[in-house]
Amino acid sequence: MFLNLRRLCPLGSRAKFLRTIYPSNILGLSTSAKMSLKFNNAKRIEGLDSNVWVEFTKLAADPSVVNLGQGLPDVSPPRYVKEELAKIAAIDSMNQYTRGFGHPSLVKALSCLYEKLYPNKINPDKEILVTVGAYGSLFSAIQGLIDEGDEVIIIVPFYDCYEPMVRMVGATPVFIPLRSKPVDEKRWSSSDWTLDPQELASKFNSKTKAIILNTPHNPIGKVYTKEELQLIADLCIKHDTLCISDEVYEWLVYSGSKHLKIATFPGMWERTITIGSAGKTFSVTGWKEALAQAFWIDIKRMDDPECYFNSLPKELEVKRDRMVHLLESVELKPIVPDGGYFIIADVSSLDVDLSDMKRNEPYDYTFVKWMTKNKKLSAIPVSAFCNSKAKMQFEKFVRFCFIKKDSTLDAAEEIIKAWKKQKS
Repeated sequence: MFLNLRRLCPLGSRAKFLRTIYPSNILGLSTSAKMSLKFNNAKRIEGLDSNVWVEFTKLAADPSVVNLGQGLPDVSPPRYVKEELAKIAAIDSMNQYTRGFGHPSLVKALSCLYEKLYPNKINPDKEILVTVGAYGSLFSAIQGLIDEGDEVIIIVPFYDCYEPMVRMVGATPVFIPLRSKPVDEKRWSSSDWTLDPQELASKFNSKTKAIILNTPHNPIGKVYTKEELQLIADLCIKHDTLCISDEVYEWLVYSGSKHLKIATFPGMWERTITIGSAGKTFSVTGWKEALAQAFWIDIKRMDDPECYFNSLPKELEVKRDRMVHLLESVELKPIVPDGGYFIIADVSSLDVDLSDMKRNEPYDYTFVKWMTKNKKLSAIPVSAFCNSKAKMQFEKFVRFCFIKKDSTLDAAEEIIKAWKKQKS
């Protein structure tokens, strides 16, 4: 099991720093020597010098823009988490290095928490690793367990780092899309998006080393059912395949759905790497000892409505329903998520005139840039979560984040209502 505390810089943004070239006089080289040196990035990071987060975060940096793009909570974390941080800040011994594999009190708290959810005893020193961000967890798992020539199954759409991390180790990503059932006139739900069992089975072979599972899913918000997880588990066991289960939104599940951990299925404990997120759980990042104490507080009251694991999803369900209503009011077609704090919507019905925008990229990229510029409302294009073949399938969708203060959602509502008046 991995638990992330703080997200790493996206690979693309870090790659840019590799291009720094020192002047020849600093290096003590002659002009001819300088001309013969070629400081190029390693071939394994080709194609990673740009990414959606760098591009659209810059667009949303304008103070006049209401940012519903990034999954950046602007709500306050629980009061007791901040109080624990204040206490820890006053203890000098907490200012220094901690255990490299995870702060001792944090891994103990995590083992205590997850033993309530798994049938197994969990050794905090051997079976829990704390990394720098979910990026760090994914990167460590893929670098440590996937070899050159292996194949890794990735479900589309996917968080954008999955594909480049797999390619970086010399492995081959094998893609399979979630497909929507016909919905007719009823409201679209994330549960309408499913894997085709025969298609999934066809992706497994003797080279398949792992499948990356994301539940609750980003960006669709799908919470996989017991039957869907059993299908994946059966195929993993049959083909002796690892499952890297990205469960960073595990506590953010809404009425009518239940998050199940694939590692609890028979035969899956020994072949599953589970990735969780302290930052997603408490809406904070990087607070090791404070988070350890916060976990202990909530572990003791897990059946209490005041437990943050219980109160946050109830708070977010109200915000989700508000976003659904707002998006539908301007003829957008949202996919109602069963988990997570994102909602995606089909924007094709708006038929926006994008003639004044550059069109050398997918439709959703252009639409979000237009919306940010002209409506002062930002989002994230969903095709950024797709491999090149699947981009057309998802390029009419954009993703909004709703883990925002009421004042932020109020500002978004004003923009959307004004938009509606212009259309009528």
